Amino acid sequence: MIEVVGIQDGGWALLPAHLRQLVTDADVVVGGRRHLELLPQVEGQERLTWPRPLRDGLRELLFHADDHAHGRATSSDAHETDDAASGRVVVLASGDPLRSGVATTLIDEFGAGAVRVHPALSSETLARARMGWAAESVDVVTTVGRSIERVRPFVTPRARLVVLCSDARGPGELAALLVQSGAPEARLTAWWHLGGPGEGSLQATAQGWPDGERDLAEPIPDLVLVCVEVPDELGAADVVGTVPGRTETWFGNDGLITKRDVRAAALARLRPTRGALLWDLGAGSGAVGIEWALAAPEARAVAVERDPVRAERARENARALGVDHRVDVVEASVHDVVVHDVAVRGVQHPDGTAGGPCRDGAARGTSDARDSAPDAVFFGGGLSAEAVDAALAALRPGGRLLAHAVTLESESILLHAWRTRGGDLTRLAVEHLEPLGRLHGWRPARAVVQWSYAKDLT
Repeated sequence: MIEVVGIQDGGWALLPAHLRQLVTDADVVVGGRRHLELLPQVEGQERLTWPRPLRDGLRELLFHADDHAHGRATSSDAHETDDAASGRVVVLASGDPLRSGVATTLIDEFGAGAVRVHPALSSETLARARMGWAAESVDVVTTVGRSIERVRPFVTPRARLVVLCSDARGPGELAALLVQSGAPEARLTAWWHLGGPGEGSLQATAQGWPDGERDLAEPIPDLVLVCVEVPDELGAADVVGTVPGRTETWFGNDGLITKRDVRAAALARLRPTRGALLWDLGAGSGAVGIEWALAAPEARAVAVERDPVRAERARENARALGVDHRVDVVEASVHDVVVHDVAVRGVQHPDGTAGGPCRDGAARGTSDARDSAPDAVFFGGGLSAEAVDAALAALRPGGRLLAHAVTLESESILLHAWRTRGGDLTRLAVEHLEPLGRLHGWRPARAVVQWSYAKDLT
């Protein structure tokens, strides 16, 4: 059993007595150098610091720690209890180890049954207490080891945010993002060493944030978070938000994009939910997969696009909207990926995870999301009868498949699918008001035929 102990900035003195006993009784203690230096010396106890990068060396480090702990335990007096003889490994972490902390990584690697977590008050909780904010009124966003762009979807009128930063540069990067997002008057309060003797804070608007260390009375420490209060009105004409149907200007594109009205109708049928996985096939700009990821917490998408320029543009779109960690763009044809099951795994994911071995070298993508059966499939391109059959076979029971067609040839594929399988066949026609000489008239967009199908639960 790996015991994970959360420790506050106040250090050893703030740990409850039973957790201090757990730490001093451990054979091996693993943690950051800062945390290890807070502990009293214990004779015979081994202390190990984290490897870099963390996930790559984690398993080897903890196997070494476990071997050392068992070796020490078996050499102890025969009078010791069986519990003591099992050997103990304690991991130290900041605050709540399950809030963007090492406990989450340990559980991913070893399973929940092998990890026991003893949380302390998190920096987020302490920051809310200082601000007087209720937990339910706040969105917590972590940018630790990640892009500051992850904050962008949360920049909405009247939002309250607690943003966990990677280092001292984070508050300045956040201020710049807020200005860019039309919130120059947003109030930022940076907090550091919360709950400890060195606790401090700095408050300013986004546009008035100090420009580098030369404008600061004292440097901001690397361990910092920022509380953000977004004003009632934004200077930007549009906000990202969570509802699908964003204007095309949010997505770099060459015209190959599912237009906003049709896209909103598509997402309504696809029904994104927490943690659900979408295959966005023939992704183009990636707009459908990106809006899926924005619509629900932890929702993921694998976007398949064969054109390398469009694939890279889709990656940039996901990055700009803060969901590149949940939208994996695969450069390959829909037919190869769906029908021939060409692997799209093996490239490291931005959060440090990795997929399985890559076969054939025929596709390039990220993460192990492609290893999972999708909860929903969207065909924006690459449509064929074979691809539809293969996608339906891969779809989870109860999953949704949606396909769009704009040509007679692709319409015939959807008509055949509807006749043989059922579902709903819908024709979407949208018209926009445009100038017509000195007057105005309606200009119709290209009609889209939409087939939606829900797979049986059995």
